[in-house]
Amino acid sequence: MAPDLNCLNIAELEALATERMDKQTRDYYNEGADSGLTVRENIAAYRKYRLRPRILRNVSKIDSSVEVFGTTNSVPFGVAPAAMQRLAHQDGELATARACKEQGVVMGLSSFATTTLEEVGEACGSVPNVLQLYLFEDREHSDKMIQRAKAAGYKAVVLTVDTPLLGRRNLEIRNQFRLPEHLKIANFADTPKGAAKSCAASFDGDHRTLPTGPVTFHSHGPNPTLDWDEAIPWLKKQAAPMEVWVKGVVTAEDAVLAVENSVDGIIVSNHGGRQLDGSLATLDALPEIVAAVDHRIPVHVDGGIRHGSDVFKALALGADFCWVGRPVLWGLAYNGQAGVELCLSLLMEEFRLCMGLMGVTKVADISRDSLCKVKRDGFLSRL
Repeated sequence: MAPDLNCLNIAELEALATERMDKQTRDYYNEGADSGLTVRENIAAYRKYRLRPRILRNVSKIDSSVEVFGTTNSVPFGVAPAAMQRLAHQDGELATARACKEQGVVMGLSSFATTTLEEVGEACGSVPNVLQLYLFEDREHSDKMIQRAKAAGYKAVVLTVDTPLLGRRNLEIRNQFRLPEHLKIANFADTPKGAAKSCAASFDGDHRTLPTGPVTFHSHGPNPTLDWDEAIPWLKKQAAPMEVWVKGVVTAEDAVLAVENSVDGIIVSNHGGRQLDGSLATLDALPEIVAAVDHRIPVHVDGGIRHGSDVFKALALGADFCWVGRPVLWGLAYNGQAGVELCLSLLMEEFRLCMGLMGVTKVADISRDSLCKVKRDGFLSRL
């Protein structure tokens, strides 16, 4: 892909996207919960590590591909699910899907997409899709989504598990965020309209009232009733033969529970810093989770990736795969499909260059020996 001389890295892409998004969209995509500490920590965590390059190794042939969801991915990262992408560009998720197809990169689709899962699956071609799922209290809505994803050939259902309640996002409140009238939450467009306004669940004495009205993230997304004993067996039964993953794990204890409950994989995630402010940065949480899982199931990670070398560092700390969120949205806002392709190509080129300069020709050879950690006193220590 020919370089875009106006945009040679993700930081420049963010700046260009900022110029093109309206305030409500920019605030919605970029904001974290409360003070935004975890958003910043997700990024800063990568700066705690330094690379240890090896020399005089033949790196004339570099293979950056990995196997994921039963297919070959051109690089060890994919596009993370992100809601309502037509806020950023009129083509929304279709532009992202077409870019993923061109670049050979797996795409995660949000339940709250502004394009149907069937349209996205078709646009991706042979590139695998996974469906990010919120398991609603009214299981009928979720089950319909699961069956549609199965029919459309999706490879996995990724259950978001860090939203029993919604984190406080102050700019959303101040902006009175709502989806513009010309857009819709496409996967639930046929749900009964009910009340003019969606209402979240509530308590009436000891009785819990389920959400009513059109399905929206704010009304139906949070579900404080989910637990390991009931939710995972139900989901595995409904989703089979698709894989079932959990997204939102940041502790070794929950990673062990995920293994014990026979999920197919976990994504170390704090919802991009949008839920619990002050939560562990995902890269900081990764090593203890990798150790606890001990290769029994795959461990993926998202949050804070802004350069191809960040992907390298995450893999060196034991991740099997990474997911990229906000930079893809910035690419979309900048130039639709071409902007997403630009985002992916920048990260790909940086990652492959990092491999070569590190003396590594295969992803499987990336290890903890590749890193040093910056200590509080500023000195470096081997891992």
